[in-house]
Amino acid sequence: MHKGRIEAFSDGVLAIIITIMVLELKVPHGHDLAALQPLLPIFLCYALSFAIVGIYWNNHHHMFQAVKHVGGWVLWANLHLLFWLSLLPFATSFMGENQFAPMTVALYALNLLLCALSYTLLVRALLAEHGRSSDFAHALGSDTKSKVSLGCYALAVPVALWQPLLSLALIALVAAIWIVPDRRFSRIVP
Repeated sequence: MHKGRIEAFSDGVLAIIITIMVLELKVPHGHDLAALQPLLPIFLCYALSFAIVGIYWNNHHHMFQAVKHVGGWVLWANLHLLFWLSLLPFATSFMGENQFAPMTVALYALNLLLCALSYTLLVRALLAEHGRSSDFAHALGSDTKSKVSLGCYALAVPVALWQPLLSLALIALVAAIWIVPDRRFSRIVP
């Protein structure tokens, strides 16, 4: 199967996710800067989630440049990733509306852990599709950034119940690790 449909569908879903998140930013009643202050936690959550969705989109795009074809398991793995990403607007809003309460940050971190796990499953499905000796597998390498990310997210979930800001720092660390697009796949010419 050709990869074009999976890329187009993923792009559309990610665009909708970002649109849903921005709709949670309600216009305040008031005309001065003080009216914006209650929106600050909501805006900060939106900015973090926007960056995370953008990072997923960017790295998904770079990875699929190395993909030659997709099969049924890749389609399902990609849908699995999109499912968890589609829950980010809810988790983002829940955390922002409740001003980073411990349980809301833990839920947000859990959502991100499930996104990262599903991205890992997508990578594994692509490896199975292309083979361990393929250009895709060689470009992927040891995938250290993914392993570090999974560890940080797994740690961020319980830490949120004790220190929500430390949990958010772990989440921001993962975003910082991935903010530079994954260039491993750019060496492959499809």
